[in-house]
Amino acid sequence: MSYQVIARKYRPQRFADVVGQEHVTQTLSNAISQNRIAHAYLFVGPRGTGKTTIARIFAKCLNCTDGPKVDFPDDDPRANEITEGRSLDVLEIDGASNRGIDEIRELRETVKYAPASAKFKIYIIDEVHMLTKEAFNALLKTLEEPPAHVKFMFATTEPEKVLPTILSRCQRFDLRRIPSAVIVKHLAHIAGQEGVKIDNAALHAIARGADGGMRDAESTLDQLISFCGKEIAEPDVLSMFGLAAQGQILALTDAVLAGETETALRQLNDLAQQGKDLGRLVSELLNHFRNLLIFQVSRGQLSLIEASEAEAAALAQQSAKLTGDALTRMMEVLADCEGRLRDTASKKILLEITLLKMVEARHAVSLDNVLKQLQQMRAEGGSPAPRVETAPVASAVAAPAPKPAVAPAPAPAPVPVAKPAPAPAPAAATPASADLLQLWGQLVEAIGRASPFVRSYFTEAHPVSLVNNILTIGFDPEFSDHLPLVDNAKNHTLVQTKLSELGWPNTYVKFIKAEAPAGMKIAPPPVAPAPVAAPTTPKPVTAAATTAPAPAAKPKTASVPFSKDDFKNDPLIQKALEVFKGQIVEVRS
Repeated sequence: MSYQVIARKYRPQRFADVVGQEHVTQTLSNAISQNRIAHAYLFVGPRGTGKTTIARIFAKCLNCTDGPKVDFPDDDPRANEITEGRSLDVLEIDGASNRGIDEIRELRETVKYAPASAKFKIYIIDEVHMLTKEAFNALLKTLEEPPAHVKFMFATTEPEKVLPTILSRCQRFDLRRIPSAVIVKHLAHIAGQEGVKIDNAALHAIARGADGGMRDAESTLDQLISFCGKEIAEPDVLSMFGLAAQGQILALTDAVLAGETETALRQLNDLAQQGKDLGRLVSELLNHFRNLLIFQVSRGQLSLIEASEAEAAALAQQSAKLTGDALTRMMEVLADCEGRLRDTASKKILLEITLLKMVEARHAVSLDNVLKQLQQMRAEGGSPAPRVETAPVASAVAAPAPKPAVAPAPAPAPVPVAKPAPAPAPAAATPASADLLQLWGQLVEAIGRASPFVRSYFTEAHPVSLVNNILTIGFDPEFSDHLPLVDNAKNHTLVQTKLSELGWPNTYVKFIKAEAPAGMKIAPPPVAPAPVAAPTTPKPVTAAATTAPAPAAKPKTASVPFSKDDFKNDPLIQKALEVFKGQIVEVRS
């Protein structure tokens, strides 16, 4: 006899021989035993998963001697005719080469004739999605109400291209990709029948390369036997597929999870020099990170993962190094790389950039989380938010508004206690209005030397009172939107520090919305700050005492010179740029 390839030699001949599609074979077996045989069937699934094979076995069950029955003898003549393609009553049609309306019209004419010797006249149309729309429409009526002796069986890899009117007239069966463990077991059986010695790692490598298709796996084994003879090892399989070894995938993952950028890039360079398929490498990495995530979410259950013993041990070790959010971000980076590989001129460069992004994504915080932290801080009145280490993506930041929540803030000040009388006399615990304004001017000037950016907000505020060691600072309603920006732990600490330097230690601050007295204008003195002396005679606050001679129409607040350099060098702005990985594009006064 002439040589027969493994895929044909070991093709299943009955439902019991089909592996990985039990949900289909069991349903068809029950339909035969219950005599509930439909007139049209559609088998859908990836290539090499058994669509046409199941259709032929079903035809043999229907047309075998004394059929329909599931268990027919191996030497049944009618079943053997179908196996060898000699049956006049089972017609296999290639949808790609018989796709026109003329061929379908001819088929409509032949269905009228009774079968030659079997019970049913069966039409098996492979790649049925290749039929033209006109051909489908010509088949509709015959498909819906065929003669009792006619059965249709369609197979396709692209069911979305089949007209809905055709789909609605068929019983549809979706075939799955065959699990790697099933492929490994079946290939081991074939290798034993062929007298070939093949190690378990090589079988797993074949199953990985077959991507769920049994026919692809059998064809690869056939080719490896021709290449290697009677002994096959894992390196032989890897060189044929251009795959990376499982150990190389695990080592590259370890380097990325540990943040060892140099090691990861060196390993990638070695894989590229070995001629590995970089597109397949990305798919392998993405699948491994998916397994990591599933392993972590399922708390170590392996039922949802196709993994060898070595990979399962690695999953237990690696999944403990990162959170689920970090794994998700890293998978997003890999998925983006996989989508861009087809259009890139240099796959290696793109993959190198991807590895660097994955390392950065380990501790990145999404913008949504940062915004939630800021909102939480605002709601809590300026309490410190969790520390933000990095930002997810780099983007341009144009003159960002101050975000105090992103910088680590000192602990909240302790509960105020009665201020012991320092250098000022006890009578000065509550300064008079005129001296309060003088203290306020000195305070604004001191804050400006520490942070010109924060000073720009305080020049739009005014002092309300200083009672019981609490300085109340008010903002006019038109400036009330500044309240959430300045009312935070960092600014509280800044004001308390400057008050202490001005001779008012253990004084706390409170921000409120309040209108300033008419005509008030605070002009910070140009001289260095000095402790405020206790007034001897309290004086009421009047507009004449607090304002310089000027028209009443002038603004309430003093004009503050704006410096772009001071803005750019402000510690708060620098921290925001560091957190969000941004840069200042333009600064406007």
